[in-house]
Formats: sequence, structure tokens, C-alpha cells
Amino acid sequence: MLTRRLSIADLAAAPVIGGGDLLGDGAAITSPVVLVDLDTASDVPADDLALAAVRASASDVILVGTSTGPIGDALGPLLEAVDLTYAPSGAGHRAVVGADEVDVAVAAFIDAVSRCPQASLVAAQVVRAAEPLDPVPAIDVESLGYSTLQGGDEFGRWLEERRAKGRPLPPPAVDPVLLDRQGDTLRITLNRPERRNAYGTALRDAFVDALRLAVLDDTIEHVVVDGAGSAFSAGGDLDEFGHMPDASTAHLIRTRGGAGRLVAVLADRVEVRLHGPCVGAGIEIPAFAGRVVAAPDTRIRLPEVSMGLIPGAGGTVSVPRRIGRWRALHLFVTGVEIDAAQALDWGLVDEIGA
Repeated sequence: MLTRRLSIADLAAAPVIGGGDLLGDGAAITSPVVLVDLDTASDVPADDLALAAVRASASDVILVGTSTGPIGDALGPLLEAVDLTYAPSGAGHRAVVGADEVDVAVAAFIDAVSRCPQASLVAAQVVRAAEPLDPVPAIDVESLGYSTLQGGDEFGRWLEERRAKGRPLPPPAVDPVLLDRQGDTLRITLNRPERRNAYGTALRDAFVDALRLAVLDDTIEHVVVDGAGSAFSAGGDLDEFGHMPDASTAHLIRTRGGAGRLVAVLADRVEVRLHGPCVGAGIEIPAFAGRVVAAPDTRIRLPEVSMGLIPGAGGTVSVPRRIGRWRALHLFVTGVEIDAAQALDWGLVDEIGA
């Protein structure tokens, strides 16, 4: 995979970034990432800095800024226009991912993109497109992108490998969600600890039914969501992947039958208490809540791009609204795990508590 590096002046002068270089013979993706050297800013006129930001906003590839030192305020518009920036640890801008070794972090990002370039590009496109939208239409955009990738080779390879393991569908669940009403507070406990509260069909439907109680009953002033067992939620139940009857039905279930929309609507009344692994949907849905409390052992990861997909439970909407689309894309593409302290520092959770 070809990765080009541009100066800021090069970026300002280019009418289109990527263009014919993005796709090669047979529509193969050849150059999905372009690096922008922010260390070249010192000699760039203010007008060219502004023009570079305009060019970056219209890019058809993933633009990654790189810096080996402090980033001045004048670069703010360009930082916000590129897809993300890696710079030394301590950079405070929300568009910047701090790294002890910038070159190593950039190489890891490029390597992740090279394994699933289609999913990486769609992830970048979706977080940009969803950024100005209200949560409900933004979730629709996410689901349409997810549906597109379900027909792609990257997800097809992952699904083939998964099915080769011959794992059966999950067994029926007796009480996938537990409810406890105390006064004006409704506690919802995800209750499939034997599957680490995987967000499968049974748990999803029961969770949605519980949230609808709060939508319909305005005497429920507080909703507290937690999880039984060692994990809040290990995310989508992988043994159910690929079993929907068709893509259209799957899209409607993800959007109209999913929990993300309801948590977004109820956000001011919802507190989610995380602990242990919070993978995929296990952080995507909580991130819509007005308050998220993480136990010290909380570990967060979003692995969907490595499966040839993008987050599909609302994560391209909820996570960027908390930490910005730049750091969100870093989490999506690399699949890196972060702990409770990092999540608190970025604003993905609001408090570390028991």
C-alpha cells in the first residue's frame, strides 16, 4: 500500500487529494492514507494554511497529520479538517492523539488500514458525514455504511473464518435483562454473564423493551444501566453475525430496533455504570448516556473495522460526540484498548468509581 507524505504547502496547492491515486486496477485501493507533515507550518502563509484546511475537508482519502513537536494555535483549523493527527504526548487539542513515539503510532495506524482499507475509509467517511447531524439521522448514516461493508470482501473473509469454527447459535436466554424499580429510578441490569453480556438478539430486544418503559413513563426520572458478571458487555454476539435474513431487515433492526436511539433520547435521565471489558456495542450504547461511570477495571475496545465493518450500534455517532471524530477514528481503525483513566481523560466516561 502506497502512503504519500505532503507538506502543508503541497496540500494547499492540490485541487484534489487522492483522486486517481486512491483506486488502482480493478478498483483495488492503492493509497488510502496520506500523511500531512505539520512540522512544515513555519513558512506557510496564513492564506495557504486556510486553503490547506479547505482542501483537507474535501479529501477522498484518510488524511493523517503528523508533528514531532508542539502544535501552534494557527494550525487549529487544519487539525480539525484532517481525519486525525499524531503528535507527542501532552498535546491538548481534541483532534490530536498523543503518542510517545509518533512514528510508531503512525505506522500502526497505516498497518491497520492496510489490513481493512475499505472499512477504514468508510469509517472516516461516516464520522465526517454524521458529525453535523442529530443522533437519529446520524445512526441511519452509520447503518447504511455498515450495510455497504457487509457486502464487501473484508467482512466476507472474516465471516468465512468465523463460520469455519462451526460454533452454534447462542442458546435461549431466560432473563437476559433484569429490572428493578425503586421510586423514580429504574435499574436495568444486562444479565447474560455466561456470554459476558454479549449484545445479541435476546439481550438487545429485552434491553430495548426496558428502555421503552422509561420513554413511555415520565415518572421514571432516572435510569441506571449496569451489567452482571465479569464484563459490562463484550459487544455484539459474534455467533449471531451473518444470520439476518437480508441487509434491509438488518438495517431496520439496527436503527429502529436498537438501543442506541433510545439511550440518546433518554440521555438526560440515563447513567451507565461500566466495568471490565466494554467492547463494541458495550461502549457505543453507553456513550449516548448523559452520565457514564467506569469502574477502575474498565477496558474499552472497538474492533469492528478489523472485522471489515464499522461500529454498528451507534458508535460512530456516540463516541465522536464525546471525544471528537479524530480520536474516535483512531480507536475504530486501530482497535486499540484504552483503560478507564484514558477514557476519563478524553471524556468517553465522566467518572471513575466503584
